[in-house]
Amino acid sequence: MADVTLGIVVFPGSNCDHDTEYAVASFPGVKPLMLWHNDHDLKGSDAIILPGGFSYGDYLRCGSIARFSPLMREVVEFARKGRPVLGICNGFQVLVESGLLEGALIRNTGKKFICRQSNIKVVNNKTIFTDAYSQDEVLSIPVAHGEGNYYASAETIESLESNGQVVFRYTDADGGETVEANFNGSLGNIAGITNRQGNVLGLMPHPERASERLLGSEDGRRLFESLFRHVTGS
Repeated sequence: MADVTLGIVVFPGSNCDHDTEYAVASFPGVKPLMLWHNDHDLKGSDAIILPGGFSYGDYLRCGSIARFSPLMREVVEFARKGRPVLGICNGFQVLVESGLLEGALIRNTGKKFICRQSNIKVVNNKTIFTDAYSQDEVLSIPVAHGEGNYYASAETIESLESNGQVVFRYTDADGGETVEANFNGSLGNIAGITNRQGNVLGLMPHPERASERLLGSEDGRRLFESLFRHVTGS
C-alpha cells in the first residue's frame, strides 16, 4: 500500500480520536495526523475522519457547535471536491449538522445512552468504504451514543434508499431487520449513510473499536481497509 496521510479532526470533547489513530496506524503506510479544530489547514491529508466523542460537550444538539469550527470549512470544501470523509458517531452528527449528509440524529427512543455491541448489515458494499465486505454481511461493531436515532423526511428516506445511500442497517445476528435490533429507533433501521456522490460516510457504530481480535471483533477493520485501498488506487 502506498503512503496515506489520514487527517483526524480533534474537537474539544473528542474522546475517540486516539482510538481511531491507533486503529489506522496499524495499516502499513498509513500516517495518522491529528488536526486541531481551530486550525485552517488539512496539511495534505488524503482522507479525513471525524471521530466519536462529545464535541463541545454535546451542548445544544450534538455536533451543532462543532460544525462552526474553523477547520470544518476546510473539511466541507474537501468533501465537495469529492475527497473521502468518514464521520463516526459524533462525527456522523457533525456531518449532518454541516449539511454534508442528509437527515438528523435525535434522542434514542428510550431516552437513554446506549453502550453495547451491535449487529449491522452491509446493505451496500459498492462504496469506497465497504468494498472489502460482502453484500448483506452482518458485522459485530459496538455503539455508544445517546442521540443515534436517525430521522429524515419521507422524501429524503425514499431518495436515500433509491440512490443506494443507505450503507448499514441495524439487524439481529442473522441479518433480520427487526424492531428489537433497532435499539435507538432509527427510521428504516439505518445505521450509516453516504452522500449522493458516495465520498462521505457517516455511521453511528464505532469501527475503530472493532479493529482487532483483542477487542472482541475485527469487523470494523475492513472499513478502513476499503478506504485506504481507494485512496491509494490499489
